[in-house]
Amino acid sequence: MAVKQFQALREYLNSQVLGQPEFTENLLIAVLADGHLLVEGPPGLAKTRAVNALAKGIEATFHRIQFTPDLLPADLTGTDIYRPETGTFVFQQGPLFHNVILADEINRAPAKVQSALLEAMAERQITVGQRTYPLADLFMVLATQNPLEQEGTYPLPEAQLDRFLMHVTLAYPDAETERQILQLTRGETITGQQPMLNPLPQPQLFQARKEVLDVYMDDAIENYLVQLVIATREPQRYDEKLARWLGYGASPRASIALDRCARARAWLAGRDFVTPDDIAAVYFNVLRHRIILSYQAEADGINHDHILQQILALVPAP
Repeated sequence: MAVKQFQALREYLNSQVLGQPEFTENLLIAVLADGHLLVEGPPGLAKTRAVNALAKGIEATFHRIQFTPDLLPADLTGTDIYRPETGTFVFQQGPLFHNVILADEINRAPAKVQSALLEAMAERQITVGQRTYPLADLFMVLATQNPLEQEGTYPLPEAQLDRFLMHVTLAYPDAETERQILQLTRGETITGQQPMLNPLPQPQLFQARKEVLDVYMDDAIENYLVQLVIATREPQRYDEKLARWLGYGASPRASIALDRCARARAWLAGRDFVTPDDIAAVYFNVLRHRIILSYQAEADGINHDHILQQILALVPAP
């Protein structure tokens, strides 16, 4: 039953975000794997629309935060407000106390704001003064970055990047999809309405997450998964060029994310077992932001995806 509900949710998301089936699938994988998502793409590709539609489809509260250089940690976490009538301080919750957070242009905020967000992402809690407040059981950060403009931005710390389950990249739609987008927006403007979906209750979502963890993974496939991550740390075992191009490999958190995402993809497909194709399908999104290239790779014009493609070709699949 839960799989059918998620399939209906995927159809709903695809009807709201045209021409991005991989993006909508990755949104659902992130929900099932209980992780955060970093989305990079040019403006106008319906990133905000997709996250808003996801929140409506899973019975979750949604809040969008526009990150700017003058943002303060209290703008995310909330702050203590003095009540003169009682002479006491009362904590006023910030937007991080919602279920689904859209951090728009996340790399425009300074380090103090990023540290507050990192605590929320890593520990599922926020600290204000001397008190710590737990966040909701359902808590997701979906952050966006604009690759076209870097002026006034702050590169995200590696520790924070590692907390994102996946780093998804988006591209412009083709001509036919563009026409469908025009028809969709024109129809919504005329009717003033969008298609509705009965939201998935949170207890059923948590049950689906448990089912994902029960998806079977053979020992040979698990070893294949581990070797794909180890290859980013010991590239000299496979290729000398890879060793020159890779500065630092992925942490064990990459193996955990790859395991969870592969199981979630198999579950979404209606299978109770993981295949090597499941791992290969999520490999780039899980590892893209977790490897650091050397100066030699930058000089040679080598990007992260090229290196990951080489590793995927060199590590034998079972």
